[in-house]
Amino acid sequence: MTLRWRARAPGGSVLVSALLAGCVVVTSVGSGNRTNSPTVAGRSAAEGGGWQFLFDGTTMSGWTAFPGGEGTPTWSVHDGVLVCTGSPVGYIKTTRTFKDFELCLEWRFDPTKGAGNSGVLLRVEGPDQVWPRSIEAQLHSENAGDIWNIGEFPMQADVMRTQGRRTIKAHPTNEVPLGEWNRYDIRLVGERLELRVNGDLQNVALGCKGERGPIALQAEGAHIEFRDLRVRELK
Repeated sequence: MTLRWRARAPGGSVLVSALLAGCVVVTSVGSGNRTNSPTVAGRSAAEGGGWQFLFDGTTMSGWTAFPGGEGTPTWSVHDGVLVCTGSPVGYIKTTRTFKDFELCLEWRFDPTKGAGNSGVLLRVEGPDQVWPRSIEAQLHSENAGDIWNIGEFPMQADVMRTQGRRTIKAHPTNEVPLGEWNRYDIRLVGERLELRVNGDLQNVALGCKGERGPIALQAEGAHIEFRDLRVRELK
């Protein structure tokens, strides 16, 4: 079935407006001035309700890199933060696979190095390559909340905001200044994807097919840092 959208106003479409309005934000926005990963007590609280950390704050356990495998200098851990140099281009992906889940993470760019680019790849399929078939939750500076379709991944997005493989976020950027921590809340359940940036629902896609696959973080030519990566499987 083809999903059709009717234009409503400069801010979006009738269907997307209804979808965005019908969602309630239940997650809090990450603080912009914290510098360390969660305390043990904080981790214990976060791991309640089915949440599991994907990054332990000290090692790369649970992740594998492409290119480079284990021990690549592109990715490292410093002071509880997962650091990516951005080069060579590639990604790290979880050794576990996921299909229906909620994913929370925080990221920031170094103001001394300038704005940058990266992304979160969902339901990754096929062999390792740049880039694997997947849905990308964009992290390019001022474009977080955009959706990119990689490898003709079957999904349906608002045609009024879609340019080629990119579906532009529904609202103006709400990212914090460089050097402060942003938060992504990603929910992919069944065929529905929701992207929230710093608590605001920025994008929705329907008809997202695909089976279980890893979650990946892109190295895309820029220094970027991550922390507080956790996932909760649903269904």
